[in-house]
Amino acid sequence: METIIADMTRGIDGDMMAKAGQIIRQGGLVAFPTETVYGLGANGLDETASAKIYAAKGRPSDNPLIVHIARFSDLERIAEQIPDSARKLADAFWPGPLTMIFRKSPEVPYGTTGGLDTVAVRMPDHPIALALIEAGGGYIAAPSANTSGRPSPTRAAHVAEDLQGKIDMILDGGDVGIGLESTIVDLTEEKPVILRPGYINQKMLEDVIGPVEMDRGLTADDPNVHPKAPGMKYRHYAPKASLTIVEGPAGAVMDKIRLLARQEEERGGRVGIIATDETAASYPVGIVKSVGTRTDELSISSHLYGILREFDQLQVTRIYSEAFETPMLGQAIMNRLMKAAGHQVILV
Repeated sequence: METIIADMTRGIDGDMMAKAGQIIRQGGLVAFPTETVYGLGANGLDETASAKIYAAKGRPSDNPLIVHIARFSDLERIAEQIPDSARKLADAFWPGPLTMIFRKSPEVPYGTTGGLDTVAVRMPDHPIALALIEAGGGYIAAPSANTSGRPSPTRAAHVAEDLQGKIDMILDGGDVGIGLESTIVDLTEEKPVILRPGYINQKMLEDVIGPVEMDRGLTADDPNVHPKAPGMKYRHYAPKASLTIVEGPAGAVMDKIRLLARQEEERGGRVGIIATDETAASYPVGIVKSVGTRTDELSISSHLYGILREFDQLQVTRIYSEAFETPMLGQAIMNRLMKAAGHQVILV
């Protein structure tokens, strides 16, 4: 299959968008930018089209897809019940990086929901994504546009690296803004539950709808306690090299990483270090990549996956990363980093 790459970095190309919409309507696959990461889209109401997403990504079939919509009223077709809390959250955060889970209507095939009686829905905050949803019929199922388990794509080149020749089209909208997947909140429980942390954090949700619980599997120290969201039990975001997080006071963390990097190089290894603008110059050994500055959380979230992919290209044998307990996005950043590291953490 030849993958068409449509450049929309200077604005939406109407002809190419019409072609992308036609591909979706005919059961094909189109990768597109959102404010979080690039998504791999298909007609969410077409079970055969959804199956193509799983095949292209190598994604486990019990891992549900998120259905993307462009208007709140479109939710009525795919959700059996829309609680008041959903309307309040949509008023506050849609379009935006928030996914809500509802009881699904018969319109949504089990092939899209991973066999579940619930459907995950969001309205992305990106003009290209919204235009594609409209052109494609209104309901686009889309996980991240990468090979399953790999770091999520934050630019079109990452999509091409994993999926060139496996999908019909890539809409290149440049680099994304947030760089981490959306927050997922389950509204089918008596009390709303966060199944995946993201840019919209617990306090922001509670300011709108009152008490919201965090899924115990996200905060449990035991890595064998899996989060409720089916997809979160799988290995995600992982580079090819072994990744270890070093956590503790800043000075002790840097000392430990310097020691570990020196030991790895003495064994003939090639070391990657994930640091920040504030600390990158403190590491004399290894290939050091700054993920951004701790004074700008979005600089960290938006660069994390790209740096993991850069280390793959550099063929490092081990990666050591500082921890990032930042005020607003820290929980989401550390959730992704812990998954990428397979919960390998050194406390100092």
